[in-house]
Amino acid sequence: MKNILIIITFIICTIAASTIVSAASQYGSIDVYYNDQLYPGNLTPKPLVKIEEPFKLRFDIICYRKVYLSVKLDELGDGTFEIIDGPTMKMGPYIGGIVEANETASYEWTIKPTESWAGGSMPIDFVYQLNDPSRDIVLTKGRFTAAYVTISNEYYEPPTSTKPD
Repeated sequence: MKNILIIITFIICTIAASTIVSAASQYGSIDVYYNDQLYPGNLTPKPLVKIEEPFKLRFDIICYRKVYLSVKLDELGDGTFEIIDGPTMKMGPYIGGIVEANETASYEWTIKPTESWAGGSMPIDFVYQLNDPSRDIVLTKGRFTAAYVTISNEYYEPPTSTKPD
């Protein structure tokens, strides 16, 4: 029993360490924002949202050298989240381009959960890859949970604007 506990602890520590490393390397670093709030280091936002309640995920990627940067948002299931606004309008497709040395590339998506996973929790992953544009080789790539979203069974009601008469 003690050996099993040691193995489980080792696996958890290995996974946690790889999550921290995935957001920074010798080629760049990534800052994660949930609704405009920075989540530094290995902290992952864990919001509770209602069905169709919009929220924002933003990623500021600082590249330390000229690279071709590809990024995407990904989900475990299909149709758990809808993108309202962003550089891609679906979960899964990559967006990319050349980023100069010491330049910051920012990507922001506004997302809302659907009712398909109501009452449960689902991660949204951020996937990235940096290529050397002159030799077309992969310099680094990674994936990490950008937000671990719990979706309530309630529906979101947008605030109503009340104008004084």
